[in-house]
Amino acid sequence: MLMDFHMHTVFSDGELVPAELIRRTMYAGYSAMAITDHADFSNIESNLSGVKKICEKINKLYGKNKKNSFTVLPGIEITHVPPSLIGEAVVLARKSGAKIVVVHGETLSEPVECGTNAAALKEDIDILSHPGLITEKDAALADKNGILLELSYRKGHCLANGHISGISRKIGTGMIISSDTHSPSDIMREKEYDGVALGAGLTAKELEKIKENAARLLKKASKKLS
Repeated sequence: MLMDFHMHTVFSDGELVPAELIRRTMYAGYSAMAITDHADFSNIESNLSGVKKICEKINKLYGKNKKNSFTVLPGIEITHVPPSLIGEAVVLARKSGAKIVVVHGETLSEPVECGTNAAALKEDIDILSHPGLITEKDAALADKNGILLELSYRKGHCLANGHISGISRKIGTGMIISSDTHSPSDIMREKEYDGVALGAGLTAKELEKIKENAARLLKKASKKLS
């Protein structure tokens, strides 16, 4: 089953309310997802306050031990926060109930401040999204701290997927595939999901490992739901 832990709603710059995003993701064949809207100190608490409510209701209705179970996790994507303040933002996100914490990495398609990758990888995060031309040193730090590097489906952010997969393969860093969904058309089907990995030069065996990484992250995050 597919899992996607980087998706956006109208709580930031996405097009759908959480309930519709959840429904469309379920319909596409997923077993789990996270809502990770863009956030900084101005909206971390308010975003998570709203998202947690719909997550609780959906998980109660479709949670594990039920046929065709589905899990939705409340999360956040810390975005364009200055590197020296990322740690403080992560602490606030966890305190506010984020079960998945993503940091908006140094993508090639946006002017993210240099040093964001390195700062994020020292903190209690789960995924460094679209980390651009990440260095071997930073990839090693991600590996040491159990942080997954994202291979992105999104236009612009996907430009560095080949570099990220090559560095991760060399260092042994875990990877994850995410859609970075903002609109209904961004939700991947299995063909697109698999294509992100294969298009980045990975093998079918390495793709399966990525799916296993997602399953482990779900298990880890789900323990924090109760």
